[in-house]
Amino acid sequence: MSDYVPPKVWTPNKENGGQFASINRPTAGARFERELPVGTHPLQLYSLATPNGQKVTILLEELLAAGHDAEYDAWLVKIGDGDQFGSGFVAANPNSKIPALMDHSASPPRRVFESGAILLYLAEKFGAFLPTDPAGRTETLNWLFWQMGSGPFIGGGFGHFYAYAPEKIEYAIDRFAMEAKRQLDVLDKRLAETRYIAGDEYTIADMAIWPWYGRLILGQGYKDAEVFLDGASYTNLMRWTQELAARPAVRRGIMVNKMNGEPSEQLHERHDASDFELRTQDKLES
Repeated sequence: MSDYVPPKVWTPNKENGGQFASINRPTAGARFERELPVGTHPLQLYSLATPNGQKVTILLEELLAAGHDAEYDAWLVKIGDGDQFGSGFVAANPNSKIPALMDHSASPPRRVFESGAILLYLAEKFGAFLPTDPAGRTETLNWLFWQMGSGPFIGGGFGHFYAYAPEKIEYAIDRFAMEAKRQLDVLDKRLAETRYIAGDEYTIADMAIWPWYGRLILGQGYKDAEVFLDGASYTNLMRWTQELAARPAVRRGIMVNKMNGEPSEQLHERHDASDFELRTQDKLES
């Protein structure tokens, strides 16, 4: 039992900051001057291959695979180094979180931040992966915003206390494991009724949810979390997860801005479709 008593007015304690103590502060805004690089394509993405970043690169690769003119430059933002606090990035996203998108086909260039907003923006821009009929569109947005509201319980809640906190706190892990399993059950029950999250059509709702929940139960999230949460027991969710994992565009999308795992699966920056063959880390390091 902890004997901690909250003070009347909270102040930061860097000794309790854990893995992210060096970058976490209770203030917003730029900490240094640095302009964002700009490539040759209208769409400029500044990101990292976290689940929120992968949502967007999966959609961009799916758009290209479907024949849309959605070529893009993807620039690596090393959040562990604090790149997201540079002045250029803060101008693109005042919340200093990845991903951030700049659309240079607009004049002046248009910023889009928050991963769900980027998915919706691109789906509407290209007229793809978002149903046009009111019922289908509404159901897709239901699940897109479900993920945006639920994901922090998986990342900042379960993931933080299970994987990153400097000490294992049973109450916190139990609290967020309970919610993580409830959310997995929501998805499993939904996918007992439909092939994809919003119905029979593959949409941005699937692309939003898969990097968080699909990869979690595949063992590609937090170490051993798929065992801890008994991910294999969610059979409908696993069927959907494996189907999406086999899509070539999904496999490419999760490589973009990736910094861990096998070097052959890391594409730190993406500027052309040929980069997947020519510029993965194993090629650059050889």
